[in-house]
Amino acid sequence: MKTLKLIATGLGLFLAIALQAQVTVNVNVGSPPAWGPAENTQVRYYYLPDVEAYYDVPSAQFIYYSGGVWVHRKYLPTRYRSYDLYGGYKVVLTDYHGNTPYAQFKEHKMKYAKGYRGHPQKTIGERPGQGHSNDQGNHGNGKHGGKGHKK
Repeated sequence: MKTLKLIATGLGLFLAIALQAQVTVNVNVGSPPAWGPAENTQVRYYYLPDVEAYYDVPSAQFIYYSGGVWVHRKYLPTRYRSYDLYGGYKVVLTDYHGNTPYAQFKEHKMKYAKGYRGHPQKTIGERPGQGHSNDQGNHGNGKHGGKGHKK
């Protein structure tokens, strides 16, 4: 009987440790960037109308059209190096769950043209060195644009 209790206790302890480790891994993978909208943090993609690009939260990569193909990169192309990710509008794609959000690019481009502004957005974090990042009118300051999210 003692052996059975010891085995059961050991198994319970092992499972508890395994579950704790799993939770820790899941929490850290796919965290949204600090410049992401605070309204919905459980989403896979944002569409960035001003630069006609997508951001894939789990992979922390931008998806944009370059050289005739859609590419996945950690940073926006150099032509957008001064783009302000904190001030730029992010369309939260809550209705898309596949792997190729750009399959709906024509619709997104028409519905959310460059300069599109929906409801006011607050970002998850603060603009580095700038205090609060909830001002939607600040574009092109050149300090953090195009850098994306570093892990």
